[in-house]
Amino acid sequence: MVFRRQLTRAAGITATAFLLASLAMRAAIAADCNFSLGPCTKTCTGRTITLDIAPKPVSAMEELTFSMTITPCSSLPDTLILDLGMPGMVMGRNRVVMKKTSGCTWSGKGIIVRCMSGRTLWQATILSDALNNTAFTFHVKY
Repeated sequence: MVFRRQLTRAAGITATAFLLASLAMRAAIAADCNFSLGPCTKTCTGRTITLDIAPKPVSAMEELTFSMTITPCSSLPDTLILDLGMPGMVMGRNRVVMKKTSGCTWSGKGIIVRCMSGRTLWQATILSDALNNTAFTFHVKY
């Protein structure tokens, strides 16, 4: 009986520790872009990267157009991949193929799925060593 109580307490303490760690991780990862207000710009490896998503507000389960401008764009491929995922959560593969449209602009279409947990924080990561896998974190509307 004593062992059962100790085991129950240990399980409770462990569960509480995992919950607190999860909450701390969520607090540490915050949105750094608000696409409802307009495009988001970041600087990485000597390049300026501007990402925009339309239509606004950015909503889940709706076809979205992703557009990117990168300057300077020399030595970048004509096709880039934009990986859509949730920080701190393993999601299925959701990638947008971004094709160079003109000059230093890439465009592609994709859908952000609705998360069963109800979380709205998403991350769009440009999968490119030349761009240091630059990521944009933002909220979507459900």
